[in-house]
Amino acid sequence: MSHIDIISWVAALLCGGLVGFSLGLIGGGGSILAVPLLLYVVGIRDVHVAIGTAALAVSASALVSLIGHARRGIVLWPCGLVYAAAGVAGAMLGSRVGKAIDGARLLALFAVIMALVGVTMLRPRSAVGQATVRMNARIAWRLLALGLLTGFVSGLFGIGGG
Repeated sequence: MSHIDIISWVAALLCGGLVGFSLGLIGGGGSILAVPLLLYVVGIRDVHVAIGTAALAVSASALVSLIGHARRGIVLWPCGLVYAAAGVAGAMLGSRVGKAIDGARLLALFAVIMALVGVTMLRPRSAVGQATVRMNARIAWRLLALGLLTGFVSGLFGIGGG
């Protein structure tokens, strides 16, 4: 285990707080922030270690967030469970692929994903209201496909998929 000085510890705590704030505020964006912060602010040198560390941190934050949303009764459990199951399968595959890719290439791909996410978030959306989704076969298949894709990307880059 390498020696981490007090500045790195403080940087890690501040960066973790920023990532947690982002996750709590908008429900996503944690690892999009966490991986670069771990690499360039905290000083982790290995891209794969930064990705794995971000995945752990974001998973813990997401669990805490889920508990709060569940207590308020704003979780669509059937949809979430199908999406999560598919996401786990995709993440397992994505993490295997990610470990086989050189760190520099993986970081370049991560930058492309960050740009795509940013552009996607700028697109106008229709008004979001109360969710009244009823599970059916069409929705289940869409959730499975999107869960696999999101899980794969999450496993590949250590991002949460929020």
